[in-house]
Amino acid sequence: MKKILVTGATGQLGSELKVLSKNYTQFEWVFADRVQVSLDNLSVLQSQLEAISPNIILNCGAYTAVDKAETEQELADIVNHSAVGIIAQYAEDHSVKLIHISTDYVFDGTSSIALTEEALTKPINVYGASKRAGELACLAANANAIIIRTSWVYSRFGNNFVKTMQRLLQERDSIGVVNDQIGSPTYAVDLAQAIMTIVTAKEWISGIYNYSNEGEISWYEFVLAIKEIGGYSCEVKGIPSSAYPTPAKRPAYSLLDKTKIKRVYGVSVPDYKESLEKSLKF
Repeated sequence: MKKILVTGATGQLGSELKVLSKNYTQFEWVFADRVQVSLDNLSVLQSQLEAISPNIILNCGAYTAVDKAETEQELADIVNHSAVGIIAQYAEDHSVKLIHISTDYVFDGTSSIALTEEALTKPINVYGASKRAGELACLAANANAIIIRTSWVYSRFGNNFVKTMQRLLQERDSIGVVNDQIGSPTYAVDLAQAIMTIVTAKEWISGIYNYSNEGEISWYEFVLAIKEIGGYSCEVKGIPSSAYPTPAKRPAYSLLDKTKIKRVYGVSVPDYKESLEKSLKF
């Protein structure tokens, strides 16, 4: 029986993979938190991987505090870059299949069309730079790896934008939401399913793939959809990102083109609103 190791098991994607794993009993699953697989402790990471001895690694663990990364550059780089290099080298040395999760923040946001996997990367914040360095380390160590770039991830687990907006929509009479950052959200349930479609495919075709839900929206439009589905009465106002400054810059446009993952692996990509409705039923 092949063993799948999921790093970052308590995060949004790791938690959804744990739920989904019940449908994939042909595998032995190991869900590792930051103690079992310490992405921030490079001196023990190799031995931890050897102790688990997986056949497949789904690297969902990451440093994801985008604004905090601006002042915790070293930690972000260790987790998102150096640790990825070690995992990728381990996978290469032991013929282990590796899927590594990356982000739309590797782009600078100046595009006006959906970004393909070949689009020029140019991160504009520390988090994005650390994730791009991780991609490069992964590809340098392991030509057989698969990298999936995703965006605006949310789920029923952990803290995320959707949960925060649900709370604010109930608590306040009006809220302002940025209307000049364009992309598409990703329901972690859908991403988990896409990952397992790849894992169980007949052929393993390495490289970079994009995955997010279908739709081209702003954060403001996303909140309007949350309001509509949830039946909230709070007024939602669109504001420019200049009115809501954050320590880390965000890309203004980071919509991912999903043509490749659909063509190569036959992955189905639901519309963002359809997935949002499913998520809000929980």
